[in-house]
Amino acid sequence: MTRVLIIGAGLTGSLSANLLRRELTNKLQIVVWEKARGAGGRMSTSRSPHDPNCMADLGAQYITVTPFYAEKHQSFYEDLLSHSILKPLLSPVEGMILKEKGICNYVAPQGISSIVKHYLAGSDVFYDRPVTHINLKEGMLEVCSKSGPSEMFDAVVLTMPVPQTLQLQGHIKTLISESQRQQLEAASYSSRFALVLFYEAGMQIDVPWAAKYITDNPCICFISIDNKKRSLESPKVGPSIVVHTTVQFGAENVHKDKEEVEPLIFDQLQQILPGLPRTSSTKCHKWRYSQVIKAVSNCPGQMTLGVQPLLICGGDGFTHSNFDGCTESALAILDVFKCHF
Repeated sequence: MTRVLIIGAGLTGSLSANLLRRELTNKLQIVVWEKARGAGGRMSTSRSPHDPNCMADLGAQYITVTPFYAEKHQSFYEDLLSHSILKPLLSPVEGMILKEKGICNYVAPQGISSIVKHYLAGSDVFYDRPVTHINLKEGMLEVCSKSGPSEMFDAVVLTMPVPQTLQLQGHIKTLISESQRQQLEAASYSSRFALVLFYEAGMQIDVPWAAKYITDNPCICFISIDNKKRSLESPKVGPSIVVHTTVQFGAENVHKDKEEVEPLIFDQLQQILPGLPRTSSTKCHKWRYSQVIKAVSNCPGQMTLGVQPLLICGGDGFTHSNFDGCTESALAILDVFKCHF
């Protein structure tokens, strides 16, 4: 059986694993390596260390679907809705701009990472596996990690941000042609920080909205009362607030440690929402590669770096940064495997 490694347990990686397992049944053994301690990537959900029922979507907040993709990716949305992983966003989002008629917005009641976990079901997933080298060895790909012994695979799919692919060491440097390298190096991403504030049960965040886009602050561009956004307010579970910074603030502070940036964000938040209650805990995260500004050109969905053995890179860096962009990439990766196997 062909052994396939997917690097990255974000949306593209998890959906690729799901599609390959489903479409090429009994032909592939799917293994997923993720450098973080949990699944999700930029669709991750954090939980309060004091109450696992108090959660917050750290990256993606909700899924926006245009009529075009609602039809094109209908089966994916029907699957997620039928399993109650998605439900319509009914809570008020202040400042949301709907650029097209017929747009639908969905939230994930159990956190946005539940989408990724749904697609990972049935795959062998290993966390804390940051990849450092990829080498050619005896007609296969040897993949090395900081946290364990190297392993051999017949095919490898890279779904991390494009700059992280270019940082890999080993024979992969020679497998990428000069023209491919130039295409990959032209891809660009924004950077952001996210701050989550967790509160104890019984605390109240008294605002008339579930989420709000901020247009007049140099630091903060979005605030969400996470449990209210998911229509899951309960006196037994504390609320949580998610704050996303502006692209400009992210660019100016990306080289700083998150511990240094957290109080800067919090000070600005207190100006927007004065009188916030005392938190039970906080979490600050730096998205060095947040959203794609410029995708890799002339490679819709994926770039095949090698055929014998098969080495592919994909992700939103080859499409656009949302659910449908990652789905397009996963479908393009599936097409390559279908042709190859």
